[in-house]
Amino acid sequence: MKIAKNWENYECLDIGDGYKIERFGEFILKRPEPTAGGEMTLQMQHFDGEFINGQWEHHLPESWVLEYRDMKFELKLSEFKHLGIFPEQAINWDFIRKIHDKHQEPMRILNLFGYTGAATIASAMGNVEEVVHVDALKSANQRTQENIALNGLEHKKIRTLQDDVLKFIQREKRRGRTYHGIIMDPPSFGRGPKGERWKIETHLDTLIEHATDLLDEDAVFLIVSTYTAGLTPDDVLNIIKEKFNPGYGKFETTSIGLPIKNKPFPLKAGSTTRWCKYKDIE
Repeated sequence: MKIAKNWENYECLDIGDGYKIERFGEFILKRPEPTAGGEMTLQMQHFDGEFINGQWEHHLPESWVLEYRDMKFELKLSEFKHLGIFPEQAINWDFIRKIHDKHQEPMRILNLFGYTGAATIASAMGNVEEVVHVDALKSANQRTQENIALNGLEHKKIRTLQDDVLKFIQREKRRGRTYHGIIMDPPSFGRGPKGERWKIETHLDTLIEHATDLLDEDAVFLIVSTYTAGLTPDDVLNIIKEKFNPGYGKFETTSIGLPIKNKPFPLKAGSTTRWCKYKDIE
């Protein structure tokens, strides 16, 4: 398992009883966590924000900024318990930044199911020709644009598009567009902007097939993150190798997680499967 250990302004403090307690900057929040069995070690009674019975009870500002290294992200409470960031994905932001340090030529990077744009920010901070960010939710793209401005990246060529991902990549293929790096973080379930249904077990094979067709002949990296219990990291790796196996570079697949301050074990938070042209980048 790869653990996102480099956070300073975020901590998972404890898990148990179906919840997790986290520190986002100066604020302590309690949210549901389906994998959190056992009992809490912390005996906290008061939180800045707590997600109970499908809604937030909180004493928080409308938004606040969380920093990771030199990146900044605006956090806001949502009706789906999320805040606009998945801290475990920091391992992939670091991975992208290391690729930028190694690869000298400008890249075209595609971020599918881009949410509020953390991976888009990590991509845009390097030497890029263009970053294309695609998400079906208008609100997610608006948040991405806010994060672009927050990080002073307006001068970079970043396109934020509201679209159904499968339809978008099929159109890109017909247009003959290619990318040096592709990032995708598909949800387990979802709907496109026109109500298109998405189920990862049904559509992942097709998604990877069409997405890998967009990789440039000088492709540099591919990242696929999944959070579905029905798909193991090896399942995802096998699908990728079936659709894309260039004969060079390195594949890796692993669970990802976060350290828990008051537990001797990490919080598992999905998995990531990656290919990179450079074998020495972890």
